[in-house]
Amino acid sequence: MMHSKIDLQYYLSEDLKRFNNKKPNFKDYLLHNEVWYIFRYIRHLRYIEYYKNRNKLLFLWHFFKYKRLGFQLRITIYPGTVGAGFRIYHVGDFIHIGPNVRIGKNCTILPGVVFGNKTEKEDKNKVIVGDNCYFGLGVKILGNIKIGNNVTIGANAIVTHDVPDNAIIGGIPAKIIKFKE
Repeated sequence: MMHSKIDLQYYLSEDLKRFNNKKPNFKDYLLHNEVWYIFRYIRHLRYIEYYKNRNKLLFLWHFFKYKRLGFQLRITIYPGTVGAGFRIYHVGDFIHIGPNVRIGKNCTILPGVVFGNKTEKEDKNKVIVGDNCYFGLGVKILGNIKIGNNVTIGANAIVTHDVPDNAIIGGIPAKIIKFKE
């Protein structure tokens, strides 16, 4: 959670580092490059987290832009769920990170990643993801899961059990393929 302007600047600078310290420019906007839209979406998400209990007018402005970009990109990320240095590399398939998810810093997500329930009933089970994780295309995280630090999850994996640190997993249901050195 962000408690001060310093926290906001920290989150924004860590997110910018994941874009190689280069903000998308006006050319990217004119050419409709996806990096411009993704960068703006994450930036508005950070401002929503900061202004939530401070300035209602600025909160509404950033919330409007965040929701509009979310509909365009087919991304739903609830405020307060992702850590600093978060990166989405591409848009395409739907991305959903619900309010019961907590993702650590420097995590990467590709299109199609969904954190969901095991049944059609809404549940409040927590999903906790460590730092420096990588989620491949189409990964589904179902149920009350804890994913460790430095985990790589392969494309189209369905994670239904806890994952230890430094693991590479894949498959349906996901199983440990090997551990990182």
